[in-house]
Amino acid sequence: MRVLLTFLIVVLFVSCSEKHNNEAFSSVEIKTIYEDSVSIRAIEIMGDNLGYAGSNGVFGSVELATGEIMESIEKYHTIIPEFRAIAHTTKDFFMLSVANPALLYKTGDNGRMELVYMEEDENVFYDAMIFWNDNEGIAVGDSMNGCLSIIITRDGGVSWKKISCSELPEALEGEGAFAASNTNIANINGKTWIATNKSRVYFTGDKGKTWEIQNTPVSSNVETQGIFSIDFYDENIGFAIGGDFTKPEVNTANKAVTVDGGNTWQLIADGQNPQYKSCVQFVPGSNGNGLVAVGFTGVSYSNDRGETWKQLSEESFYTIRFQNEKIAYASGKNRIARLIFN
Repeated sequence: MRVLLTFLIVVLFVSCSEKHNNEAFSSVEIKTIYEDSVSIRAIEIMGDNLGYAGSNGVFGSVELATGEIMESIEKYHTIIPEFRAIAHTTKDFFMLSVANPALLYKTGDNGRMELVYMEEDENVFYDAMIFWNDNEGIAVGDSMNGCLSIIITRDGGVSWKKISCSELPEALEGEGAFAASNTNIANINGKTWIATNKSRVYFTGDKGKTWEIQNTPVSSNVETQGIFSIDFYDENIGFAIGGDFTKPEVNTANKAVTVDGGNTWQLIADGQNPQYKSCVQFVPGSNGNGLVAVGFTGVSYSNDRGETWKQLSEESFYTIRFQNEKIAYASGKNRIARLIFN
């Protein structure tokens, strides 16, 4: 097994002042920058690199300027984990496997990944994770024993503690999240929204100390239907998208918008495309009006906060992250690609 290189030990961030871009996109250029037999549902832009993790225990990084790939495989004894959630701080890279046993790794001092949390249960299933800052982070999984599985770190990811069900809202029967794109969690200035397969949003304004439920009108009548992805542009403007991945042509009650921090949600573009999507992201510098949604149904774009949409590509992706106002990176089955919007 190849040794994890130092690019995952120290991550440098590039901060830029946000500019406003109201110019509508009319097309997208797509160029594959990584190909392999691996399903990749979790990517993160980390300064000049794109971190990723996926099936077959694969994880690594693409240097965005040169395209150089640094990759390794993580195994736990004879278990080859499937990673669908990753996160990072300015110091460390984290990746979380999806099912039993749940395995959460961080970059270690010896240049290899270090196991910092493990949870064994036939019902364990983790979906997404983020960090609020260099010390505090959160991961969410499907419900167990009557509440969502939520683990939190307060020491930079060295240790993780699972929140007791007595401190969380009661889960609905079968409530969890879709581990489709690592975008079930949105975070703005410490305010955090977690979208579930029951089309509810768990909100915490104090980094996981207290919680409340926000209801949405997104349809969740069957197990394969609900909110798959959520994103917030600022503390008020947010968007949720999903559908039914077994009936991807359905475009009713699968998109909702909020302008008051999630206190109220309204269906939008109801009965209009896009249909099922697994990931939605706001376009940087768009005043909360630009949105791009991806899925195996293609790439769709809105310039009016979801009122109307245009299909820009039929190419399939699971998840997407913007580097700047016009360049994004998306991953899916067996590839990662650079998307340039024009």
